[in-house]
Amino acid sequence: MRILAIETASEACSVALFERDRLVAHDHRVLGRGHAEALVPMIEALPDKGRADRIFVSLGPGSFTGVRIGIATGRALGFAWGAEVLGFPSLALIAAIAVAERGNGASAVTVCVNGGHGQWFVQDFDAAGIAQAPAASLTPDQAASRQCHSIVAGNRAEELAALRLGEDLICIDAVGNASRLNLLSADSFTLVLTPAYGRAPDAVPKAKKPTGSTA
Repeated sequence: MRILAIETASEACSVALFERDRLVAHDHRVLGRGHAEALVPMIEALPDKGRADRIFVSLGPGSFTGVRIGIATGRALGFAWGAEVLGFPSLALIAAIAVAERGNGASAVTVCVNGGHGQWFVQDFDAAGIAQAPAASLTPDQAASRQCHSIVAGNRAEELAALRLGEDLICIDAVGNASRLNLLSADSFTLVLTPAYGRAPDAVPKAKKPTGSTA
């Protein structure tokens, strides 16, 4: 059983190939932009061009473009290879990475990452890695005024901690990494490949004109 993992919801573009639980190969690049150009060549550079029996793709929240590219690529490869395609929440993976890096047992974590337009995606996870509420897109001031756990992970963790004066927070700078997919529990995965953008799209389609309208 081979598994291809794709994580493109953040500034990172990340792929990994597993043979059951064993990591065979991976590539992880913090690009900022350019996921569309980088992702397929990164997969093709894996052993057997990344061909797998199951494909796992990040669903977000995160970059609109990154999430769409990851899901579209996963679906296309799944169709071509006859592989099962599943999704996983990107912030849950960051929380799991943070707990693993702490290395002192299960811990509750608040994930805080870039959300675009000056906002951050913020989500709390309990010690078992289960989301305690949906991810929220907040301004830095809104994020600073809400309660959070003593461990904060993500690429905006340090900035959040700086706004919470007087609190002794442990900050872990982390982004999603496909090679750490095995840190997620089985119930993190879903067959429903619905993107979790975390906020409304930047562009709203115009309403269609009524039939026969000349306006």
